[in-house]
Amino acid sequence: MLQKVEVPVMDVEGKRVLITGGSSGIGLELARGLAARGARLVIAACGAARVDEAVGALNASGAEAAGITADVATPIGRTAALQGAIEAFGGLDILVNNAGAVRAGRLDAIDEEEIRAMIEVDLVAPIMLTRTALPLLRAGSESMIVNVSSAIALVAMPFYATYAAVKAGLSSFGESLRRELNGEGVRVMTVYPSGTDTPMMATNQAGPEIGFSLEPAEAVAEAIIAGIKHDAINVVRGGPERQALIDLNSKDPMAIDAHFLAIKDVFERDVRSHCAL
Repeated sequence: MLQKVEVPVMDVEGKRVLITGGSSGIGLELARGLAARGARLVIAACGAARVDEAVGALNASGAEAAGITADVATPIGRTAALQGAIEAFGGLDILVNNAGAVRAGRLDAIDEEEIRAMIEVDLVAPIMLTRTALPLLRAGSESMIVNVSSAIALVAMPFYATYAAVKAGLSSFGESLRRELNGEGVRVMTVYPSGTDTPMMATNQAGPEIGFSLEPAEAVAEAIIAGIKHDAINVVRGGPERQALIDLNSKDPMAIDAHFLAIKDVFERDVRSHCAL
């Protein structure tokens, strides 16, 4: 589902795009999709081998792509990512805050280090990277910030307390910044993927029997591209079932509480190993 505003469609051809967490999952599929439409890509991620492999595959397909090995949870990593975009293409038109980390389980069973990692990667990093990138984005005539949040920001699930909190924080950050930058040539879009088949979800055993299913990362990437091109403010994934859950959570949150109470044991069993930090 796209929530649009009535402004001209953005043409991504020639746009200079920085994607954090761009070496796998949604980020890599987004890079592929944007490259196929003529965008110029810089992907930033941890792990030199994965970055090199992703950039090599993109360039072999005819894309203009560069890679930066950087941990955007650190000031040094954020500086390196933006400097990489400047060195590769002389500036930046679209910033995609996609890098993420998640650890599922009972709050008191998760190490403090893992909790802080989620806060740093999923919330602090996109805020600080965006802050530093704003002069580059303002220098263009038509720019956009894309924040990849999560459907958990709209309906918080048990055993994801910190992850839900930081993704909801990213959602509010995007909404506030969109209004702050309104009319200044820099638009802001927030993406709410539902369960997505990515390496970050590889250890999650939750399935359709408890209302948790995965869609291909390519489908999410295509929805993001459609949102960019049509200047959407939000992209919500998960189909009518997820939207019904969102609507019910707004109208009758206790009904959602009851739903999760009924499946609590099996849900905890299936998500407790979910970790991708």
